[in-house]
Amino acid sequence: MTDPQNSTETPQRVIPIKAEEATSDAAKAVRREEIVSLYKKSEKVYAREVTGWFTNWRWVMVWLTQLVFYVTPWLYWNDRQAVLFDLGTRRFYLFNLVLYPQDLVYLTALLVISAYGLFLFTTVAGRLWCGYACPQSVYTEMFMWIENKIEGSRAKRMKMDKSPMTAEKFARKAAKHAAWIAVALWTGYTFVGYFSPIRELWQSVISFGLGPWETFWILFYGFATYGNAGFMREQVCKYMCPYARFQSAMFDRDTLIISYDEKRGEPRGARSRKANAQSMGQGDCIDCTLCVQVCPTGIDIRKGLQYECIGCAACIDACDTVMDKMGTPRGLIRYSTQNAMEKGWGTSEMWGRVTRPRVLIYTGILVLVVAAFVTSLYSRPPFRVDIVRDRGALARVVDEGYIENVYRVQLMNASERTQRYRVGVEQLNQAKVQGGENVVLGPAEARWVPIAVRIPPEVGARMGSGATGVTILVEQLRQGDAPQVDVREKTTFMVPR
Repeated sequence: MTDPQNSTETPQRVIPIKAEEATSDAAKAVRREEIVSLYKKSEKVYAREVTGWFTNWRWVMVWLTQLVFYVTPWLYWNDRQAVLFDLGTRRFYLFNLVLYPQDLVYLTALLVISAYGLFLFTTVAGRLWCGYACPQSVYTEMFMWIENKIEGSRAKRMKMDKSPMTAEKFARKAAKHAAWIAVALWTGYTFVGYFSPIRELWQSVISFGLGPWETFWILFYGFATYGNAGFMREQVCKYMCPYARFQSAMFDRDTLIISYDEKRGEPRGARSRKANAQSMGQGDCIDCTLCVQVCPTGIDIRKGLQYECIGCAACIDACDTVMDKMGTPRGLIRYSTQNAMEKGWGTSEMWGRVTRPRVLIYTGILVLVVAAFVTSLYSRPPFRVDIVRDRGALARVVDEGYIENVYRVQLMNASERTQRYRVGVEQLNQAKVQGGENVVLGPAEARWVPIAVRIPPEVGARMGSGATGVTILVEQLRQGDAPQVDVREKTTFMVPR
């Protein structure tokens, strides 16, 4: 026997099979053993090209998502890049919006909206996001298209990979990888263009003047695209993406999923188009395996619901094509629900279950969050204010016994027009403010403005030592010094002992 410590063979386990499980009469008298491999090498998936209604929709989503991704950073708005997350200046530009780090609540709201949207759509129609709009699926589709155009059909690719290296094989492989790398690097460049002005970035690229961080992120994101879409593909969906693991918590028996009609299709078997399936005791499935060949994750949908299924519906298009050729109705593989398949429901009964309590709860929460987000964004003031006390001295006595506190007021103009501001104080009797009388900020400019707040000694005596709550008032002024918008920030005024 081979020494298990020195063996390089695949680990195996011997599983005893009871005599009553044997099929032949001779085998029933003895126990037999079966060797089952504990580890199986993953086989490369050669997805076959397919055409059909759902395939067309997938390509519509590919074009739509990539046009948005690649074109958006080149758009201009108010003489600047329309969408730019400028980390250096800590400003985020979204068309007419100028956001600061203090506006992180809006990012949180967007994440909550995305999460509830995912819960809602998954509960209703399964993994539509994965099959049609997920970046992994979109770029895999693009890379597979390049592969098919350069190396040929599924059969040619399989034959080429098994054949020894030749000049033609090397040329095709090199052309494919060159095209993949070009797409991946352009994707990385576009990604970095959302954080660094993309036109200036292009000038740096052609002049070989890229900085270290821009170079790193272009190469990193390009390498991730090249590796995930070119090589890992379905492995990302199966093993790396957490969504495949927790989707079962969002599914129920009324979730619309890709389903194989076992009652109609079984028993499956090959036959000619002229043969009568009923007279042969067969179902409509002719066991052509096209549904398996076109699947980007390499699963057999006829085995039922599987977590690897990304809902791309390629198997539906392939099966419908076969059904058309065989002269049998479409829909052997279709979008349906478990309840509809088991109970024989029609389309109206199946869609009638969409408005079930779970869906209504998700919808209600999503509508409330979206409404709160839009309302908050619409009523957002056109500037922001932060107050920081002077760390050098909490309070001091100045000329004529006046008690003075010094503050630093950060004004952030969130509009794209020059604005004037006036800084004052509330809730403090006979207070005088020095500084901040007429502050002018340019478009999207931020500035720290020092101010000194003084009160007479008799007011301080009545207040007593310690901290008293006050409000810093910042007014945005229009013509005639009339306040247009005001923002109030609370702080404290200290009276020394």
